[in-house]
Amino acid sequence: MELRKDYILERWVVISEGRAKRPREFKKKPIDVDDKICHFCSGNEHLTPPEISRVEEDGKWKIRVIPNKFPFMIEEGFTDIRTDNIFFTYSHAYGKHEVIVETEDHEKQLYDLTHDEIKEVLNMYKSRFNALSKLFETKYVVLFKNHGAEAGTSIVHSHSQITSMAKMPTLIQDKLNAVKKFDSCPYCDIINIEKGSDRRCFENNSFVAFTPYASRFNYEVWLFSKRHCKNINELNDDEMNDLTEIMVKILRKLKELNCSYNFTVFNSPTNEDLHFHIEFLPRMATWAGFEFSTDIVINSINPEQAAEFYRE
Repeated sequence: MELRKDYILERWVVISEGRAKRPREFKKKPIDVDDKICHFCSGNEHLTPPEISRVEEDGKWKIRVIPNKFPFMIEEGFTDIRTDNIFFTYSHAYGKHEVIVETEDHEKQLYDLTHDEIKEVLNMYKSRFNALSKLFETKYVVLFKNHGAEAGTSIVHSHSQITSMAKMPTLIQDKLNAVKKFDSCPYCDIINIEKGSDRRCFENNSFVAFTPYASRFNYEVWLFSKRHCKNINELNDDEMNDLTEIMVKILRKLKELNCSYNFTVFNSPTNEDLHFHIEFLPRMATWAGFEFSTDIVINSINPEQAAEFYRE
């Protein structure tokens, strides 16, 4: 049992392998998802808002980008932060919220796609990141995927989401502040350490994946570019191939775990210097009273053990 701190953030976790052996009185019940009419399937394009972009093959779409029908950010209202009566600070949730439908095949998830198909998805991420980064008042572009009920998805058909924000997220600001405490990029040093540690998972010419020292989630894994890139747009074609190669390996292992998961793509805000990376967060455990009381997470799988699983 061990208390561990994040590399640069003031964020702590408890690594407690014994917690995994606790008796379970309650079993997770399967969640019924009504997907009799899937809005994301080929042939149902009329059920979605007007298309923004697509990838085609033989006259049919393979990847499709559409506005989110139920957005949590919209391009309406004011973007400045206002305060009333000292304690009530607010603004409109200003931004553009899109859905990237990753395949026309309802039966396939992202981890079922081929290397080339996943690379096409990543290239679409790059395209939409560029487009949303240039929008009015954009401070940050959030790019993420939810897979499975425990990860918050409501539609089975494989998709990811991207949204612009007119406010810098607190987590990103915390990362930027922490990075600036160092003379050079701390993540470059972390990569060099972890690619030779027991937490190393995969490595190729351009990327390295490892389970972070203070992992918050069972089998959490981070994927970093070896070259100091700020965002996905800076990756050349060879690096995109290498990124895809390791993503395929991670996704296949997540399929083997048969769990819900999230991943989030961390791009540097404009005029800032945050090392590009992707964090994969399997959702196998439920946060409870201790986590909400302390903001410290208990992880029952130590990252060294998790890395062994990925290397198998």
